[in-house]
Amino acid sequence: MAVFSHTNHRKRGGVVLDKYRNDAYNAHFYTSKIQSMTKQAQKQRKAVSLISGGLDSLLATKAMIEQGIHVEGINFFTGFCVEGHTHAIRKKKNSKPKRNNSLWVAEQLGIKLHIVDIVEEYKDVVLNPKHGYGANLNPCLDCKIFMVRKAHEWIAEHDFDFIVTGEVIGQRPMSQRRETMPIIAAESGADELLLRPLCAQNLPATKPEKEGWVDREKLFDFSGRNRKPQMALAEKWKLDDYAQPAGGCCFLTDPNYSGKMKDLLGHRGENRTYEMDDIMLLKIGRHLRPRENFKVIVSREEGETRFLQGYKKQFTYVKTASCNGPLTLLDGSDISAEDIYIAAQITARYSQGRDEDEITVKIGRPGEEERELQVKPLGADEIDKSWAL
Repeated sequence: MAVFSHTNHRKRGGVVLDKYRNDAYNAHFYTSKIQSMTKQAQKQRKAVSLISGGLDSLLATKAMIEQGIHVEGINFFTGFCVEGHTHAIRKKKNSKPKRNNSLWVAEQLGIKLHIVDIVEEYKDVVLNPKHGYGANLNPCLDCKIFMVRKAHEWIAEHDFDFIVTGEVIGQRPMSQRRETMPIIAAESGADELLLRPLCAQNLPATKPEKEGWVDREKLFDFSGRNRKPQMALAEKWKLDDYAQPAGGCCFLTDPNYSGKMKDLLGHRGENRTYEMDDIMLLKIGRHLRPRENFKVIVSREEGETRFLQGYKKQFTYVKTASCNGPLTLLDGSDISAEDIYIAAQITARYSQGRDEDEITVKIGRPGEEERELQVKPLGADEIDKSWAL
């Protein structure tokens, strides 16, 4: 009886022990599950922010950092958005700070900035925009679609979660309208992974908002072209010395630059394209087209003259020799001796010898020795207004 009782007790103990083990296993399983879910919920999300260097992209990025998002910036280099380029070249206004505003924004926010060269890929956007141009040669809607698409490709390659832009409804007449914002999201492929923090409350919720990665209530409802709300937010966050609001940095929105760009493309014939040198040279000097087959680029001051010196091996050029004056490049085809003489007269007109009967200039052509030429400067009334680009 005692033995039986002892054996029975052992069996009951085994059941208790097995139950304890099962309970312990279940407790461990559910604890692990909860910990996994908590860890997933607490996972720091990562966003890439399109940084133009302006106030809006600065604030949009800051808004994400304030919500604990890991943000890295991306700036797409097209060649047309080099806002400090002409200031850096020109000698005058040399007291003005020369900086890359995108790098400055990244520095202020303490984030990494990825600068991606898209010069070649971007040509098709400029030359063949699906959605057309704005007031000038600016393909703003196609440009935004293209850049968001590139950012979408980037987050897929780098395991980031979503994209941030500084867009505001109603701020830009072509690309930042309520009806165009869904087009950008759809045609770029970003869809609900595109978050616009500054006007998010005016738009349908995106995935980052729906999933709780960001708090929609802490986003903004800015709209229109008035920048006072953004400036007030910048002051609240103690952000100053930012790029001038609404200034923009794209040369294609500038009427003068666009006019010169149209002229350049119009004289390229079947080879309707451009190179990086073209982009830079269109920003420099006076551009005059005295003949259909060529134009002249005349430096306006010492800084521009130094810059154009770097192109003397590529272009036919004229430089004053007997007096101070500009350096002139001739850009065209089938340039004749008569064309060079006209270019020399124009150069003399913009020199300190403009009132002389005759001055000496130096002529250079690629692969040839430099030579001198005496020319009579053109009079002010001899510079046809139709030549100016």
